[in-house]
Amino acid sequence: MTIMIVYYAITAFFGAVLFWNFVKSKDVQKAILYLVILMPFVLRVFRLK
Repeated sequence: MTIMIVYYAITAFFGAVLFWNFVKSKDVQKAILYLVILMPFVLRVFRLK
C-alpha cells in the first residue's frame, strides 16, 4: 500500500513538473511535445492506464 502511494506521488510530481514546463514554453512544438509526454503521467495518476 505504501509503495503504491509513493508511486502515485512520484508520478504526480513528474506530471506537475511537465505541466509547469508546458505553461512556461513559448515554442509551439515544445508545448506539444510536453503534452504528449504528460499524457501517460495524467492517465496513471487517474488510474486509467
